[in-house]
Amino acid sequence: MATRKAASKSKRPVSRGKSGRPPRQRHAQAHAAQRAKTASQSSAKRPQKWSHHVMETSDAMDLEHDIFKTGSAESIAKSLKQSSTHSRRRKGTPFQSAMSMLNFYINRAGRNLPKTRRDTLQQAKRKLREAFGRAP
Repeated sequence: MATRKAASKSKRPVSRGKSGRPPRQRHAQAHAAQRAKTASQSSAKRPQKWSHHVMETSDAMDLEHDIFKTGSAESIAKSLKQSSTHSRRRKGTPFQSAMSMLNFYINRAGRNLPKTRRDTLQQAKRKLREAFGRAP
């Protein structure tokens, strides 16, 4: 009976991963090679953050360059309102798009944002609400 079991097994060796199971998909090895490639690249330079990629390639609105870094709260609110009302590449209302971009920048900066700049951006939120007639 033992000889029958041995005869029924496949003669092809099965490559098994760390888990002891064979890969389920044909392209599993390609993914492993890609992971190894990205791992070697990440040690050479700092990995790019996903939020930076979003700011660079976002299809949400056309923003004035470095609007969040320079200017007063009034100029930031004015620029965001103009960008959001003129842009056709947005899904929500102009107010929603402008406010979400401002919030995204504040959240992206995180703890690295100086208190004075954070206060200016918070004031820009209030000015933006006023500009769209949504002041509390």
